Amino acid sequence: MNLYCGADWAEGHHDVAIIDDAGAVVSRARIGNDAAGFAQLLGLLADAGDTLENPVPVAIETDRGLLVSALRVTGRAIYPINPLSVSRYRSRHQVAGAKSDAADAVLLANILRTDAAAHRPLPDDTELAQAIRVLARAQQDAVWARQRLGNQVCALLKDFYPAALEAFAGLPEGALARRDARIILAAAPTPAQAARLSPARLRGLLAKAGRRRNIDRDIERLRGIFGAEYLHQPPQVEAAMGLQLAALLRQFDAACTAADELTEAATAHFERHPDAEIITSFPGLGKLTGARVLAEIGDDRTRFSDARGLKAYAGSAPITRTSGKKTVVLHRHIKNRRLAAVGPIWAISSLRASPGARRHFDARRATGDWNHQAQRHLFNKFLGQLHHCLHTGRPYDEHHAFPPPLALTA
Repeated sequence: MNLYCGADWAEGHHDVAIIDDAGAVVSRARIGNDAAGFAQLLGLLADAGDTLENPVPVAIETDRGLLVSALRVTGRAIYPINPLSVSRYRSRHQVAGAKSDAADAVLLANILRTDAAAHRPLPDDTELAQAIRVLARAQQDAVWARQRLGNQVCALLKDFYPAALEAFAGLPEGALARRDARIILAAAPTPAQAARLSPARLRGLLAKAGRRRNIDRDIERLRGIFGAEYLHQPPQVEAAMGLQLAALLRQFDAACTAADELTEAATAHFERHPDAEIITSFPGLGKLTGARVLAEIGDDRTRFSDARGLKAYAGSAPITRTSGKKTVVLHRHIKNRRLAAVGPIWAISSLRASPGARRHFDARRATGDWNHQAQRHLFNKFLGQLHHCLHTGRPYDEHHAFPPPLALTA
C-alpha cells in the first residue's frame, strides 16, 4: 500500500494528513513549527508505515523554510505545489468554496495520489548550490531595493534640489549610487549647503569617497553647478526636504553597501562551484549573472529532462493555444521571474562578445521582431545550449553554437 502526505504550511503551525491509495485518511494532526513538531511528524509517518526503503512523499505549498529543509534531509521526495494549482484542485472537491487548513492538507496528499507525475519534485541540489541561491537572490533583492530607493531620491531632488541632478544624475556607473555622489549629498542635503561647500571641503569629500583622479576638474565643475541660479523652495520647506533627503540617503547608502557585499559573497561562492567554468564560458555571462543562472536552475541534472522544460521554466518559450482552426502563440507569463530577468542582460552582453549571437539577433530583427522579442529569442537559444553543455560537461563552443554562413566560411 502506497502512502501520501500533505502539509498545509503556515508560519506558526502546520496541518498534516496522510492518506492511502484509496484516498482514505490514515492519520492527521497539527504540528508546531519547531523541532518537537517535526519529531511529531516523523512519528506520524513511521506509525503509518514510512520506511527508509519506501519513504512517504510529501506535498507542501512552499519550497523553502525549516520544515522543507528538515524533510529534505530525510531523503524523501518533496513536491512544492503552487498555491494557484491547489486552488484549482480545491474547486474539484468543494464547489461551495469552503476552505480549512486541515482539508487543504488532505487535498495536497490527494494531489500526489492522483497527479504526482504532473508535478516536479524538489530538486536534489547540492549544499553549495543552495547557498548560491540564497546569496544570489539576496543580492538581486538588494539591487532592486537600491533602484527603488534611488528613484525616490531622484524624485525628491527634482522637487527642491535640481543642482544635484545636474551634478550627478548624468554621470555613468550608477549615477546617484556612486559613492562620491552619496557622500557629497549627505554632507550637503540642501542647495544652500551645497553652495557653501569650499574647494577644500569638496576635496576632502571626494578623497573620502576613494577618488584619486581628476579631483581638481570635478571640484571646479561641482562648484560651478552648485553656485548657479536655480528655483528654490521656501527656506523652511527646503530645510524639511533636506531632512527627508538625509533620511533617504541613509537607507540608500545601506542598500548600496548591502548590494556590494552580497555581490562579493555570491561571486565567491559561485567560483567554487564545478559548473562555474561551463556557465561563464558562454558569451555575456559573467560571475554575477552566472551565479544568478545557477541559483535558479540548480545543479540537479534530473530537474530538466530536456531543454524545453528549462526554456518553459525561464519563460523564454512561447505558449501555443490551439482550438479547431484557430492557433495563437502568446508570451509566457508564468515563469521564474528571477531567471527571466537575466535574459535581457545575457542577450545584450553577448552581442559584442559573440559574432554568432550578433548574426542571430540581427536576423531576428530583420524578420520583424521587436528588440525585446529578438533578445528573448536569443536567450531561448542560449538556454538550450546551456542545457546541452551542462549535461555533456563541455564548455561553450562558438562554432558549434552558431555555425558561420557558408559564404563567410568560404
